Amino acid sequence: MAGHSKWATTKHKKAALDAKRGKLFANLIKKIEVAARMGGGDPGGNPTLYDAIQKAKKNSVPNDNIDRAVKRGSGEGADAVAYDEITYEAYGAAGVAILIQVLTDNRNRSASDVKVAITRNGGTVADMGSVARVFDRKGVVEVKKTQPAADKKAADRVVTEDDLLEATLDAEPEDIVDEGDVFKIVCDPTNLVAVRKAVQDAGLDYESADLEFRPQFEQAVDSKEAAEKLFKLLDAIEDVDDVEAVYSNEDVPDEILESLDA
Repeated sequence: MAGHSKWATTKHKKAALDAKRGKLFANLIKKIEVAARMGGGDPGGNPTLYDAIQKAKKNSVPNDNIDRAVKRGSGEGADAVAYDEITYEAYGAAGVAILIQVLTDNRNRSASDVKVAITRNGGTVADMGSVARVFDRKGVVEVKKTQPAADKKAADRVVTEDDLLEATLDAEPEDIVDEGDVFKIVCDPTNLVAVRKAVQDAGLDYESADLEFRPQFEQAVDSKEAAEKLFKLLDAIEDVDDVEAVYSNEDVPDEILESLDA
């Protein structure tokens, strides 16, 4: 057994999941603080803050933490904070383009940590703008395919692509992407709030409404070795404390993904 017990493996996996969850909480709190700083602490008049709070609630962030984050971002109290949003660019195995978004209160620390993660894990720091041009900034509203019925005795509602298209047509969605258990409604960034409201007006719950970077094209990764290197690099970048989001344009064939899972 190479000195590893089943419990040790389970404990290690749980620690990794807890660490990821802790980082997710921290990032969600930062997004609330930034939204409050940019648009004020009233979610009713600040759609970005409204969506940041809803996403935090969906991920079980306690209400007290959310309230404190709004106050800090609004400049209330002695622990008011200010974060800078910075974008870094890199290339991974097989020439995959990687765009890294950071929220930080210490630019020097973040720059060092991100560059170390890239260079120590087989990536290359890219010139500014060389990767960004591969991505377009879009609004994305995520909706689960299965929605709980208002009446607990009734069957859950199954949402179709046609349902979402009909609900959001006037808000001008650009695409509806099927991603397994969820649909992602892609739109122009200026239409994000309109699309989200259209989903709500149709009586549907949404998981998140965010601005994301989506690649204009995908880069083929046609070997298991290259895929392993790429995912190792992406994991290392995501593990950096100040990293908020990582976007990449890899296209890995299903058979390679299955072999990695195995």
